[in-house]
Amino acid sequence: MEIRKVQITGGSSYIVSLPKQWIKSANIQKNDPVGLIIQPDGSLLITPKISGESTHRTRVFEVGAATDRTYLLRLLVGAYIAGFTAIRLESRGRLPPFILQLVREFTQMAIGQEVVGETDASITIKDLLNPVEMPFENTIRRMHLLARGMQQDAMAAVRGRDAALAGNAVVRKTEVDRLHWLVARQHNLIMIDAALSRRMDIPVTRAAYYFQVSGIIERIADHATRVAQNALGLIDREAEAATLDLMEKASALALEIFSWSMEAFYTGDIKKANATLQRVRDLEEMTRDITARVLRFEAVAAIPTGQIAESIRRIGEYSGNISESVINYTVGEET
Repeated sequence: MEIRKVQITGGSSYIVSLPKQWIKSANIQKNDPVGLIIQPDGSLLITPKISGESTHRTRVFEVGAATDRTYLLRLLVGAYIAGFTAIRLESRGRLPPFILQLVREFTQMAIGQEVVGETDASITIKDLLNPVEMPFENTIRRMHLLARGMQQDAMAAVRGRDAALAGNAVVRKTEVDRLHWLVARQHNLIMIDAALSRRMDIPVTRAAYYFQVSGIIERIADHATRVAQNALGLIDREAEAATLDLMEKASALALEIFSWSMEAFYTGDIKKANATLQRVRDLEEMTRDITARVLRFEAVAAIPTGQIAESIRRIGEYSGNISESVINYTVGEET
């Protein structure tokens, strides 16, 4: 950190000199304007970007016939989440067909990504989404409803031994992932570009809070998916009625904890968040009872039933993590 003294000129103007190295790196010339942004913590951000336009960044990957498909998909997702405006794939020869297919799959998975340029040896993907048009809270609300619906359908599939319903719950996990990637991307964009934070009217700390809660919801959806997958393992087996009733009761409580935590999140109600955390213990006891019951079952039924009970418990615990995040963030904001 450089320490510089504030001086007074003209009797009323306060001035401070800017670091020469920063001036050169930003290519600022005499009489060029700079922007001054007061941050929520009272600090002052000085930026040469005064047009309000987003920073444009391009990531280039070299590909070929030997490129690992899974690895390339991870690179594309990573570049998307990192906030690159454009992604370009280049090949020394003609692009292999599987690369083109993978790009099509990626643009369907990632929100706002479209192919804008293509030649025999390269393909360019560009982000066409304006982050301001996709508020964090709207995205998280959608994630909450999707994850909740997935768990409800997964348990209905267990009761009805419905393979189609279980399969549908599994498929919907992709939509939750897409929305979580979007939240992660917008969080990174705000970290990179302070002007975007101002345009979205979202402080950096709140963007980080949204990202944290989004990640927890994504993990809840993971466990709803596991419940649906284990429901498929019980399709050909008659579940014990008392155990099934107890699982449904536990799932209903887990989803209540989830909904109460999200209500606390939307309203910033720390008392509601605290009360919600008390219910997690009730759920843990309930799932322990299920686990004790399944020890009497044959392995082919005990394993999927036990895993369903474990996922129900984790859904409740992750929901409790949302309440903890609400308390931590809201208390910090009040301070």
